[in-house]
Amino acid sequence: MGSLSHYVISGGADGIHRMRLIAPLIAADTAALLDRVGLHNGLECLDIGCGGGDVSLEIARRVGPEGHVTGADIDESKLTMARTDAHLQGLDNITFTTMDIRTMREASCYDVVYARFLLTHLENPSKAIANLYQSLRPGGSIILEDIDFKGNITYPDCPAFERYQTLYCDCVKHRGGDPFIGPKLPSLLRKNRFSNIRMTAVQALGMDGDIKLISAITMKNIADTLLHDGLASAREINEIITELYAFADNPDTIAGMPRVIQAWGYRPINE
Repeated sequence: MGSLSHYVISGGADGIHRMRLIAPLIAADTAALLDRVGLHNGLECLDIGCGGGDVSLEIARRVGPEGHVTGADIDESKLTMARTDAHLQGLDNITFTTMDIRTMREASCYDVVYARFLLTHLENPSKAIANLYQSLRPGGSIILEDIDFKGNITYPDCPAFERYQTLYCDCVKHRGGDPFIGPKLPSLLRKNRFSNIRMTAVQALGMDGDIKLISAITMKNIADTLLHDGLASAREINEIITELYAFADNPDTIAGMPRVIQAWGYRPINE
């Protein structure tokens, strides 16, 4: 299994709770992206960095019984949850396995590869995309979703949120990642020989409900990283979390997730 040391957000039960909160809030945007690319019955697909498998399950429903999905991650606790969900939903065209995008050696195995919120945590995302290129069959498609943390919105301005945003970006960069990778996805695809590249941007915001809790919960989930890396004190972290929950509880505020860039392209059929 690959190391989780580069990943700034808690894994295990805390990470699963956060993922379960986020998944339904962005499901419609991801579904629209899959519609644009045009998944159909019979495709062999890879969801790399699948986490709890929410998108893996969606892809499995789209490719049907003649298709197959491999959901891959380096966090076994999340894979266990994903296997349980697949069983409960009666999906037997899906397999969950341990795989690290940084070291994978798949060769021309898939018609579609997909990754969401994964490249932002990697020190060398271009190399990871090169690995995905090699894993695709000629003519196959790559589908990416990742964040641009510059694209955060609150109303009204919230000092605790601004500090949270700074700390999140600092700890991602300190671990070698890129919190602003979203707009770079098209050029990274072009650099790695993909063709017919397209992109769009989406953002989940709200006036009430779970969407307003994402910042506070993410702050809780990066607390250990911030403390370990010496980027913030426990007192400051707790104060920010308290203020973010209070901001979310105010019916006159707006909050949500950072802007997400969706990009897709194709391995040329003649390669």
